[in-house]
Amino acid sequence: MLTLHHCISARSFRPLWVMEELGLPYELHVHPFPPRALAREYLEINPLGTVPAFFDGDTRMTESAAICEYLVTRYGPTPLAVTPTESDFGLWLNWLHFGEATLTFPQTLILRYGRFEPDERKQPQVVTDYTRWFLARLRGIDTALGGREYLCAGRFTAADVSVGYALMLADLLGLEAQFPPAVRDYWRRLQQGSGYQAALRAQDKAAAAQGVSPIPAPLALPV
Repeated sequence: MLTLHHCISARSFRPLWVMEELGLPYELHVHPFPPRALAREYLEINPLGTVPAFFDGDTRMTESAAICEYLVTRYGPTPLAVTPTESDFGLWLNWLHFGEATLTFPQTLILRYGRFEPDERKQPQVVTDYTRWFLARLRGIDTALGGREYLCAGRFTAADVSVGYALMLADLLGLEAQFPPAVRDYWRRLQQGSGYQAALRAQDKAAAAQGVSPIPAPLALPV
């Protein structure tokens, strides 16, 4: 059984979304955010205290984009993966990791210095600068779409999940109105997908069953 440790709408949403797209059976553990403070026992599962933590037998992983790549490779063949024989293989890998390394990174600074730090440590200039930094990186997506529905290979893939989560987080931060039109349309299109909708339902159902607040982790107030 695949096991995913998750906080509502945190980075761990990426592998949850992919598992729903693949129709895989899994066990979902939802933790209050931040688990390192509100679920100290979680540190025995992941000493970093971060989500995701993912297990498949003896395999243990904690990087959301890498888990997505693992799932579509290990449990394929699937259209969610782009194979080395396809011309867009390198492009697929680039977008898969762009979603985390380039897009989610500045958002962590926006969250930390705009929301999670106590008032005396908040840094409005950091929030402003990295919001601009993030929005500037969306130009790459805007250009790549170029009238296409998805980022590569002419179909929806795990790369769209990775980038799509970064857009989901930006939407939660109230930035959707500043997306370029093609990116805004792309994000709205992704939200209509059955896998995305199933992942939302799965996290809400698990949170309710496990007594965890349904407030998305990016909007939860720190302790």
